[in-house]
Amino acid sequence: MLLGKKGMKQEAPIFIRIFKEDSELEVWKQRDDGRFYHFKTYPICNWSGDLGPKERQGDKQAPEGFYTITSRQLNPNSSFHLSFNLGYPNAYDRAHRRTGEFLMVHGKCKSAGCYAMTDALIEEIYALAREQFLAGHESFQVHAYPFRMTDEKMAQHRKDKWYPFWATLKEGYDYFETTRTPPEVAVCERKYLVNVNFVGNRATRVDPEGMCPTYQRAKVEPFVPRSIEQIADTRVMAPGPKMRSFAFVDGGGSQAPGSTSMPSSPPRYGNPPMGLGYTSGSSN
Repeated sequence: MLLGKKGMKQEAPIFIRIFKEDSELEVWKQRDDGRFYHFKTYPICNWSGDLGPKERQGDKQAPEGFYTITSRQLNPNSSFHLSFNLGYPNAYDRAHRRTGEFLMVHGKCKSAGCYAMTDALIEEIYALAREQFLAGHESFQVHAYPFRMTDEKMAQHRKDKWYPFWATLKEGYDYFETTRTPPEVAVCERKYLVNVNFVGNRATRVDPEGMCPTYQRAKVEPFVPRSIEQIADTRVMAPGPKMRSFAFVDGGGSQAPGSTSMPSSPPRYGNPPMGLGYTSGSSN
């Protein structure tokens, strides 16, 4: 019903943004004009760690950065109800010698480095991802941020050790806010390049640790919504809990001081949707 109300097709491409500080995951859908419109914001039931990227296996940090999801990363048989793998470590993470594996967006509201949703909400998010793949789209992007990358927020964190890294993430945030299209992202010289076209090197594999090939910034075309599109951009927020802890996924360990207690047995809603994805391994 919401897809119809917003003039969106279930098979259209999606784009996901995650904001740790707000414990929110946004799903955006592309419409016929090629721009992306807000579909729904979902509360992240649980995430662990602190603001800042994941650096090593076992630090229980949830990743930050620009990630690409393909159909192989969907797991309809996850031990955490349903999941998709973020693809951590990506090329940028590997260039910085970051370690870890099985970092997911999944259900069951339990996290030791993943972004955990309630089962009901991961079913909806998973279905949106599945339908775009069944329609033949090869991938979608997930941009994981510490907070909403406004100038005010950046000023508040200007003395943080991660400020230079966040300044690069802000380039991706600003590009989408301006254009309503996810930017092209590449990695070279151990840094993200946002919204670039490599001159004469389209077929050349870019070395994440090597010199950046010659590139140009693509023209930025600001999004100007028409009045008929206002309803498509109406913000919808799904209900649900928002928590954060350092608890182990098996219930052992302890939570960080001041964190909110996790429900020991989040409710389960129906059967997992069938669809694309791998069938082995746990999701965390």
